Amino acid sequence: MTEPEENSELKGEDRTRGEDPLDAILKAEPHIKVIDPDRKGSRITVTLLPQDIRLCLRRPKTARQLLAALGLAEETALVARNGELLTPDRHIWPNEDILVRKVASSG
Repeated sequence: MTEPEENSELKGEDRTRGEDPLDAILKAEPHIKVIDPDRKGSRITVTLLPQDIRLCLRRPKTARQLLAALGLAEETALVARNGELLTPDRHIWPNEDILVRKVASSG
């Protein structure tokens, strides 16, 4: 009876060992566009509105760096995490889901 338990533990270790977090993201959401997939390291998922584009990219350290990576000026977009607006100096952590909303003023 102990043998099946040992085998199931080994299979569990084999499944998790070496699995790339990027692969896990793409399995869960295959419609996400991956930016620079060959670069290793922590990644984040970004929803870019109003285009409703989902991106997976290497994690920037701050909201300011995220906007720069997307080619957006700080005055032209809002960055939010879990419904909270982030100022440009706020840190972004690995595996987060971030919302970037392009804004335009009319005057």
